[in-house]
Order: sequence, then structure tokens, then C-alpha cells
Amino acid sequence: MSSSALVAGLWGLLGGSALVLGAFVGYFVRLPQRLIAAIMAFGSGVLISALAFELMDEAYKEGGFDSTAIGFLSGAVVYTIANLILAKQGAKHRKRSTSRQSSEAEDPGSGLAIALGALLDGIPESIVIGVSLISGGVVNWVTVAAVFLSNIPEGLSSAAGMKKAGRPIQYVFGIWGAIALLSALAASFGYLIFSHVSVEVVAATNAIAAGAILSMIADTMIPEAFEYTHNFAGLITVCGFLAAFILSKL
Repeated sequence: MSSSALVAGLWGLLGGSALVLGAFVGYFVRLPQRLIAAIMAFGSGVLISALAFELMDEAYKEGGFDSTAIGFLSGAVVYTIANLILAKQGAKHRKRSTSRQSSEAEDPGSGLAIALGALLDGIPESIVIGVSLISGGVVNWVTVAAVFLSNIPEGLSSAAGMKKAGRPIQYVFGIWGAIALLSALAASFGYLIFSHVSVEVVAATNAIAAGAILSMIADTMIPEAFEYTHNFAGLITVCGFLAAFILSKL
């Protein structure tokens, strides 16, 4: 493995490690439900800003409108289909911090579905981190920061819900530890695979990831944020968006 691929993996691991950090807080610290939802709304805004100003903008500059539009819609379609399949297996409320998450007794096999759902949510972000290293040999630290900041509320809310569903601690931290490691691998392979393809393919990949991430936000993060913050969800999301926008312009 090249040194650049290793660097990409370390950045991917950094982004994924936020899931473990968030899970630790969600499992061991009793936070008000409204605060968890507010953190989720902020993380949603951060990710929306990153995919708009980093992924989509870069995809458009390198691949033009056609590649960007097709990739964006394709990513959303693929994610939606995969998410629908996992939802039927018990992973529909995997990011909910309340008791809505299915327990293994209520829905046998839901534990595996939730694990696969967490993987589905995290891999596109990690691949993008690796791909960002291709141009200029330096990782897009704004993307890394956005992934890190959004992963904390994801891990926090989901781990809190897992605990309420009666999932054992080994399961909770086993999932997030494995996803963090797989995030590192996804970033490394993202660099290795896409460093040998045309800029148009890289652009389409960024757009695909953007579509998948935006679908994930709408399907899994915003519902949790809105349920408890209600009329403040929009304002908090805008604050997260602005924070990531400022980072991108520094």
C-alpha cells in the first residue's frame, strides 16, 4: 500500500472515530432528548454544507453538469433502495435515540440489519475522504472536519437508542469500532482505486457520494432532529451549515 493510501486511511479513521466518540457519550451520558436532537440537526447542516460546496462543486468543475447530475441521482437511488431493504429487516430507526429502535427479541435479525445500515451510512463519506487526496496530494480537511462533526451526533443518537433497545455494550461498541476501521479501509481503497481513473469518473464518484449522503440525511438524521426540536430544527441546521461553510472559506 502506498504512503498516500495509508494517509487516506488515517484520515478516514479520524472521521470514523467520531462515531465511537459519539457512541461513548450516547451510551454512558444521560443527555436530554432535545439536546440529542439539536446535535443531530447541527450535524445535518454540516454535512449538507460539505456536500454542496465541496463534493457537488468539485464534481461540477471536473465532470460538468451531465456527470454530476447523473451521479447525484444515481447515488440517491442506490442508497434509497439499500435503505428500504434494510428498513424491512429492522434498521429503519437505527439513528433514533428513543425506544423506537427494534430489539432482537421484537425483530430477530435486526441487529445485523442495523450494523449493515451503519455501514451503508458511513462508507460514502469515507470514500470521499480518500478521493479528495487525489487532487494535489493533500486531503480536503473541510470534508474530514464535516464528516467528523456529523459522525458524533450519529453515533451518539444511535448508541442511545441501542441501549434503550436492550443491545449489549459489546454489540454497540463492536459496531462503531468496526465501522471506524472500515472507514479507514474505505478511504484507502477510495484513493487506490480512483487515483488511476479519469477526472470525469472521480467527479461522478463525488456526485454519487453526495447523492447518497443527502438521502441519508433526509431519511435518518433529519427525522430524529425534527421530532424533538420542532420549530428550531431549521435554525439549528442552518447554524451547522454556516459552520461548515465558514470552514470551507478559511
